[in-house]
Amino acid sequence: MNQRLIDLSADLDSHAFLQNPASQNIYLYLTDYVSDFSSKWFDRSLRSLKILDWGCGKGFITFLLKEMGAGVTSCDVLGNSDSAFGQNTPILKEESLEVICLDHAYLLPFENESFDVVLSFGVLEHVPHDLESLREIHRILKQGGLFFCFFLPYYLSWTQHLAHLRGNFYHDRLYSKKKVKQLLEQTNFQILDIWHRQLFPKNSVAYTNYYQFELLDQWLTENTFLKYTATNIEFVAHKR
Repeated sequence: MNQRLIDLSADLDSHAFLQNPASQNIYLYLTDYVSDFSSKWFDRSLRSLKILDWGCGKGFITFLLKEMGAGVTSCDVLGNSDSAFGQNTPILKEESLEVICLDHAYLLPFENESFDVVLSFGVLEHVPHDLESLREIHRILKQGGLFFCFFLPYYLSWTQHLAHLRGNFYHDRLYSKKKVKQLLEQTNFQILDIWHRQLFPKNSVAYTNYYQFELLDQWLTENTFLKYTATNIEFVAHKR
């Protein structure tokens, strides 16, 4: 586990998921995945790539990637409950991480072909115009640039539907693989891989042997029909 993240998020309910090994482990895994995939795709070191943490929120993804030596630009919007602005964000503050404020529903204040990689860690499902947002991401990516999208809520997910039954519509827009592929086709992205993740809840449930439990969760979502009830679908695509 990353002890610095644990220390910075201590005693904050809004950051409790970073205290839970089962939850933090996923973010460590996915940032490693971004690092390894990007380095091999471009045949360059992570340090030489320009990465945008789109909707950076509490800043922990930016923090983890910067620890790896990556050059990361962080941006976020005003007025969102998960936004970097107007919230208690000790990771951003203590690590002096600058965040660019976005003041439009989907337009981004960056030049064409500014970034090698754009990240969406639980962001695309919250924007008001997902198609227009993807067009903007395509615009600011360099030719062959990568778009990683994680934690996209799946329309057959048992956890998402249970949350809706309980009146929790934090994810009011759910996605299918077909819908994702349509959006990417419309915005001239080429999908490289798409998969299911997280059969069992992680943020609020602590597991004794979190690492082995994660291996079991991944095996089930890769090799059994239970993947069709997983919480999320995730994908990586590149700019044609």
